[in-house]
Parts: sequence; structure tokens; C-alpha cells
Amino acid sequence: MYLSKDQTDKTEVTCIRNRADVIYDFKVSFFTMGQLPNFPWNFLERELENDSSSEIILDILKQTCLHPLCCKHPPSVRYRRLFLSLLIKRHEASGKEPLDELYDALGEVLGVEEGTECYKSYLLPCGEAVSLSESTAVISEGTTGLVTWEAALYLAEWALENTHLFTDRTVLELGSGVGLTGIAVCRSCRPSSYVFSDCHLSVLHRLRDNVQLNGLDNQNSPRVSVEHLDWEEVTEKQLREIGAATVIAADVVYDPDIIGRLVKLLSKILRCSANGSPPDVYISSTIRNPDTYNSFKHQLESSGIQHEVMTGPVTHVFFYNRQATIEMIKLYI
Repeated sequence: MYLSKDQTDKTEVTCIRNRADVIYDFKVSFFTMGQLPNFPWNFLERELENDSSSEIILDILKQTCLHPLCCKHPPSVRYRRLFLSLLIKRHEASGKEPLDELYDALGEVLGVEEGTECYKSYLLPCGEAVSLSESTAVISEGTTGLVTWEAALYLAEWALENTHLFTDRTVLELGSGVGLTGIAVCRSCRPSSYVFSDCHLSVLHRLRDNVQLNGLDNQNSPRVSVEHLDWEEVTEKQLREIGAATVIAADVVYDPDIIGRLVKLLSKILRCSANGSPPDVYISSTIRNPDTYNSFKHQLESSGIQHEVMTGPVTHVFFYNRQATIEMIKLYI
């Protein structure tokens, strides 16, 4: 058992953690390509000091680089090299006998050429993984939509705790990006149908691949489709045909130049009744620029759209930067 300070939140909370928790943290952090300095290295160092064996190193290796998920959907080559180098460094500092398994794993990854794509895998409470093909660059092909952002993870966690807003409903997602939120909702919240949407062609291509990668299609429940949705050109008729009872979006409020188009679209959506009532609309945003976010809220108000700030997810499911300022609002008229 270990006493630690949990720094995933702004307030430090002392908690007791056991060896299995620590190994699981390594696994979750590794497959989401979390920041390496934030791994629980201090726990590993303490275990190596107190244990004459290197069993914990082998356990971590089996749950990361040697795990079947890593063979199928590996994190980037550079990330795996850095991770293994740090693991070897900790092991060597303990003065224990070298482990062939560690050096074999590093030798294998050193022989692989880095590509422009990698995989991030997010473990769901049910034990399944959402694996996504992402770009190794933050901005790629002229868009930021080829990576998963914090607000999408936040929205996915919130959805897992509010499944009643998605179960047996048609759900429309705006700006789906690589698809994390939608795939998590489809796997865990049992919507009747789910419409992923985006407007950037390279994002749509990656999105379709990720939806297929995770075994979703329009033949089985939930029925899934990936649509090109231009915020300016979409008509109320098209929105009525979709018939969404729940509409969600994450990290769509980042550029002052698109706020006007977004607000007009949201106004159309809120006026398109599904079964006689307007859809539930939720927007999750990382507030990077308060002026941009306030402008969004002002334009909502000017368009007759009110908002209510929703409480965040209680249970931490995914590994991401929780120091980021994220807010989710519900819209209504």
C-alpha cells in the first residue's frame, strides 16, 4: 500500500493506493499517450527499493508495451521509445540485475520507423477500449480535428454518468473529430442511432476509419452514420430528417471567426422539434481564450438562446489534463 497525493485535480487529496492501482495507472496513461512525467514513477521507485525482485517492472511491461492492445493499436514509436527508456532508467538506478525483456522491447521499437499516425486507446468502465487513429501532430492537414481534446474526454465522462440522456435516442454530434465521445456513447449509453458529423474532409476520412475500427456500423444497434455537415449550408429540413433528441459538441468554440455560424446552426437545431419537443443540446468547451468564449455566450443570448452550466463528471474515467478549464452548458430557448 502507498500513501500518495493525487494531483489530477487542483486540490491535492491524500489517498492510499495499492500496487494493482499503480500498474493500472501505468496502463491507462500509456495507452492514452499521457505526459510521461505524470506517470507514478515515485511508486515504482519505492517498490523497487523495498522488493528484491523486479516483478513490478515485468508487470508494467506486460500491461503496456507487451500487452496485446499495443500490438494491435500501438502508441507512437517515439512515445514507446521514451517510455521504455524511462522504465529502464528506473530499473538500472535500483541496482538490480538487467532484464532481457526490457532491452528486447526497446530494441524492437528502435527498429521501427516513426509514422505520421498513431493510436490512442481509452479504457471504458466496462473493460472495453476505444481505440483511435490520430495524427502525431497537433495541427495536421490544416485542421486541429485529427487529435482528441480534453473537452471531448470531459463530455464522454459526463455522458457515462448521464446515460438516460442518450439511451434509446437519436444523437447528433457536431464536430466529432476523431470520434472519441461518440464511440464511448455508442459503447456505453445505448442510443438507438448516432450521427457523427464534421465538415473537414480529412477529419471525416479519419472519423469513418475510427468508427469502423471500433466495430460500429449502420446495420447493427446502435445505427451509426458519419455525415458531412456544413454549418452554413445545413437546412432545417435536413435536421428534421436526422430527428435528434440529443445534440452534443465538444471543443467547437475555439475560433472567433466561426462563432456566428455555430450560433446560427444551434438556433436552427433548437427550433427543429423531435417528437414535438426541441432536442437537448449540450456544448463542452475548453476555455483557452475567455474573450472568445464570452463572445460565444453573448451571441447565444442575442439569438434568444439561454444556457445553463452543467455540473461536471464525478468519476474520473480517462487520463487527461484536469488543470484545463472546461465548462459544459445546456442550451434552450
